[in-house]
Order: sequence, then C-alpha cells, then structure tokens
Amino acid sequence: METTHHRQHLTNINAITAHITSLLLASLLALHATAAPKPNIVFIYVDNLGYGDLGCYGNTGIKTPRIDQLAKEGVRCTDFYVVASTCTVSRGAVLTGRYPMRNGLTHQLGSEENWHGVGLPHRERIMPQYLKEAGYGTACFGKWNIGFAPGSRPTERGFDEFFGFRSGNINYFTHTYHGEYDMFKGVEPHRVAGYSGEIFADATCDYIKRQAKGGKPFFVYLPLNAPHYVSSINMKAGEKPQWQAPDSAFAAYGWSPGESDEKRRYFAVLTAMDENVGRVLDTLDASGMRQNTLVAFISDMGPILRPTHGLGVASAGIYRNGAPTLYEGGIRVPAIFRWPGKIPAGSVNRAMLSHLDLLPAFLDAAGLPLPKDRVLDGRNCLPALLGESPSPHERIVFQLGDALAQREGSLKLIRPKAKAPWELYDLANDPGESKNLAAERPADVARLTAALTRWQTEVKQDASEAVIYKPSPKKP
Repeated sequence: METTHHRQHLTNINAITAHITSLLLASLLALHATAAPKPNIVFIYVDNLGYGDLGCYGNTGIKTPRIDQLAKEGVRCTDFYVVASTCTVSRGAVLTGRYPMRNGLTHQLGSEENWHGVGLPHRERIMPQYLKEAGYGTACFGKWNIGFAPGSRPTERGFDEFFGFRSGNINYFTHTYHGEYDMFKGVEPHRVAGYSGEIFADATCDYIKRQAKGGKPFFVYLPLNAPHYVSSINMKAGEKPQWQAPDSAFAAYGWSPGESDEKRRYFAVLTAMDENVGRVLDTLDASGMRQNTLVAFISDMGPILRPTHGLGVASAGIYRNGAPTLYEGGIRVPAIFRWPGKIPAGSVNRAMLSHLDLLPAFLDAAGLPLPKDRVLDGRNCLPALLGESPSPHERIVFQLGDALAQREGSLKLIRPKAKAPWELYDLANDPGESKNLAAERPADVARLTAALTRWQTEVKQDASEAVIYKPSPKKP
C-alpha cells in the first residue's frame, strides 16, 4: 500500500514537473518569437563637413532639408568630436574604436601608400569583422583611405561588398586621383560613369533592397567623398579646380551649373550630398526598414579653410580654425543619430562624445559583448544618446603629428605644435577659444598635462606597431 502510494506520488510529481517544463519552454519560445530583431546599422561618414555647414546646425543659407529632417527625427549632438583632424587617421580611429596611437595609423596616407600600402595594421579589427559575428551582412560604398595592399582591402577586412575608391579624394565626375582612375569593385578596378555621390548612394540603395529580401540584419558603411575639396592633382592640365556638383544641386538654388562663385558652388556640393543621403533614407522607408535601423551621420573632421585647399568657403560655425588643427573647428563635428522608438525624436544632446564611441554603441545595438582581446578607447554612447546618462568620458584626447589637446569637462588644453606653450580654454564661457587662461590657471594646466602624460604611457598598452610603407623601386 505504501509502495503504491509512493509510486502515485512520484507520478504526480513527474506530471507537474513536465507541465512546468512545458510552460517554461512555451514562454521561452514565445519570448524568442516576439523579441525585436537585431537593428540594421547605416553609418554615413562624410568628408570635411564643417560644424556650421548644415541648416540644422545654424546655416541659414544652405539647403540641406533631408539631413535637417534626420535631425528632427533623431538626436543632434553639439559636443561630438573626432580625435584626429585628417581623413586617414580619423577613419582608422572610428572603424577600430581605438586612438590612433593605439591602432598604429597616425598619419595621412599619400598616393602610393593609398594604392599599395598596408595602412591600418592587420592586427586591428574593424566594425564589420565584429558585426559579422552577430550574423550581419556588411558593405562599404565610398572612400576607403586606410590602405589597399593585399590583406588591407575592404573585402579582406570584413566587408562582404565594396564599391568605391582607395584614395583620400577623387574628381567627383572622372573619379581620378593623381592621374589614375581609382574606382574599385571588390579588389578589381571598375569603370563607371556619373557623379560619385550618386554612384555611392545608388550602390547603397541597391544593397538595402537586396538585404530586405534576405531577412538578416545588415551594416552599411557609406563614406561619401563629399564635401571634400577638389584638388588640382585630380584635374586635367590647365583645368581650374572648383567645387563639383550635378546640375540638379545648382537648380535647387536657381543657379546655373556654370556658376563661378565658389561659395555658391560649395553650397551646391552640400545640397547634392543632402539629396544622396535622402535617397538612402527613402530606400529604408520603401523597404519597411526605418523603424529597425540605426542611422548615424557624422563628419570625419572639420572643414579645411585654407584658400589653397578648401577655397575658404566652408564653415566651422562659431568655432576656431578648421582641420587639420586641433582647435574646435578642426575636431568638433556634426553628428546626428536616428533610431525610431529608441532615440527621442527632435532631441539635442550636449554630452561630450567621440567617434571612438560608435563601435561600442554598434556592438551593444547588435547584442554583442565588448572584445576581451584588445583595448577599446571608445565608450558606448547609446545611453547618453537615449538621454539616460551623461557623457561616458572623463576626458578625450586629440592628437595629430606633434599637436596635442585634451578636453575635460569644459576645459580644453592644447599645444598646437611641439615645444609651443600650452594653451587653456574654458569652452563653456569661450567656445571660440579666444582667451588663453594658461597663465591665470596654472594648477589646471599642471593637472591636465599630468593626465596627458599618463595617457601617453597608457595608450602604448595593446598598441599595434605602425607599418612603414616602402615603395617598390621604380623600373628604369
């Protein structure tokens, strides 16, 4: 009798256990079925755009309606920085999430090194290599500029697809750099006609449409070459370098494509860039992907304002100088993020953030952990962008060549060249860096220089060794 009762008791327990297990399994399956899919990520990195070059950043003469609308639909950052104010170094930093002194790419690549050099050391990992681990499709359309030797090319560094150019800048229509045609598809030269911005936008739109049919998340890196100035090295002999835009961009202002005023021509370049960004956003909408796509729009550096390079018509707004200096005009850049349902629409974020923060933010959005095999200098900026927390940084350091700077809170310490005296500015009261406080506040100078010295030691940890480019001997 006791044995029968005992067996019945065990049977009841097993039945209850099986029922609970079934309920838990059903709950887990339901949770999995209703969990939000991983977001798509579209990262638009434009070239030499000044803080004062967009309507949403206060430029009342420019026509940039699509980017202005993007800001209304997301968050516009006011204190967003790049840590180096030249194209190559900025790109190596943003893609790795590591300071240039740590990732080993600290100088601007010249023509031969752009074409044949290693550039960013192969030990470094970049955004697509991480995101592929979460099942992302990956593509890059536009400017590369961090080395194109075997092993350095985009499709060898995590991108499934690449269509763009190797170098630092090209002619917008002929696609030449230093007299050589410079458009590539994958690792092979690829001839194509048209305005470069439209070509890269077309490729991006086509990729998004294809990915919409596949069902897996994707990461698109769209490094547009606009609004980089047109260099004389990319023009035909005797041809005047001038800002290049399609006829439609001039027509937006009622101007002729033959317009001679360089500022007007520059405005047309910006409007063409805006139109191409808009086409990408429209494709996300048409593909039903707006809600589940994180869009980041950032400039790789401030404007070059020298008449010999940028023709002196771009704008850093109220900020001092432009690239390649480390004054605010060279390193404080436009940055806009949109993620519907996550980032509050129409918000303005004043947290001190940097482009190094994008990689950790993208990893977080994709549900990936931070890497354990290397140091990341960036910090996840999503909590700040969502309005949930302040800046994740106590300090941000800026370096290019022998110029060095650091921001802590509202204080900015800068040495514009080696052996120059330190300068100190309070950006809260003097955003234009017009009053040097170094003599008045020696204690702050001493404290911040000590912090920089510690940083210079720390950044050597887990650092990749720079690859010195040695050009092949020219044939006689």
